[in-house]
Amino acid sequence: MKPFVLYSISMLTAAVITAAVLPFLRRWAGHQFLDAPGGLKTHTQAVPVLGGCGIFIGTLCSLTLIRLITDFPSGTLHNLRGIFIGGTLIFLLGLADDLKKPKGVSIGVKLLVQAVAAGALIYYGISIHAFTSPWISWPLTFLWVVGLTNSFNLLDIMDGLCVSQAIVCTLGLTVISLPSEYIYVNFAALALLGSGLAFWPYNHARQKIFLGDSGATFLGFMIAALSIGTGYSERSDWGFLAPLFILAVPLFDTGFVILARLLKKKNPLKGSNDHIALRLERLKWKPALILTVFATAGLFFNLLAFALTHCGIEIALALFVFSAAALGLITLWLLHIKTE
Repeated sequence: MKPFVLYSISMLTAAVITAAVLPFLRRWAGHQFLDAPGGLKTHTQAVPVLGGCGIFIGTLCSLTLIRLITDFPSGTLHNLRGIFIGGTLIFLLGLADDLKKPKGVSIGVKLLVQAVAAGALIYYGISIHAFTSPWISWPLTFLWVVGLTNSFNLLDIMDGLCVSQAIVCTLGLTVISLPSEYIYVNFAALALLGSGLAFWPYNHARQKIFLGDSGATFLGFMIAALSIGTGYSERSDWGFLAPLFILAVPLFDTGFVILARLLKKKNPLKGSNDHIALRLERLKWKPALILTVFATAGLFFNLLAFALTHCGIEIALALFVFSAAALGLITLWLLHIKTE
């Protein structure tokens, strides 16, 4: 079969299976696995919390089908095993956290399992390759994967925010990675995109279901892994920096939350109302507007990522200066919004 047909099968299979599984998950979890309102949560009634199971099942079923009907080039399956193993570990960790709510899994256990999942990626050849020395590459890979896994979990503070950013990021990865030889990234990104698109309506429907930590961290881990699993430098020597732009919104959101908590002399690992989305709500912004702004920002930075993979040093430096200045001004504005 032609690559376009296989890519379409990957995305559609994930979407169909996710959409088919979610109603059963909601009905099954509707009376026992619930996310109760309270604290920083914006919902007003208990909501089933196993939506991440649908995304996990849809994505892995899609990749399994593609494996059965496709002859992958030599070495590709080696990389894909790392994503399977690491993604499953992260999903099970998040699921355990969801099922143990409100107490959840301790931060120490979370970081340990996330580090093991990142180690699985490195073992199977997925790491930051911009540096030849493993003493630099491996620690950066750990920080990247663990950081983004938790960044997407932090984004899951408002209906549709986390999954919409996952859709934008996987769309960007798909567009940028399709011309490359890393076809497992193409298939996995499209499967994740299909699952995210199928989940989106259930995050807003009257009979909704939440991603939960299992879904948010699984999305974050997968996107982090795929972002360092493809090549960006075929046309530009600066293309390897494209993941910073593709994932600019979740990275900025996490960085801002940490900064805001530190300025208040609070533990950055503890929950607070310093999230960007919650600050914008304080300005009476509607949730739909907040989602639109986040999605638009994500698409804009993905366009910059695409430009970065095709440009020279002058344009690359200009993009970084512009982005740093814009995000700096936005940070100053956000810090002046009262949260209490």
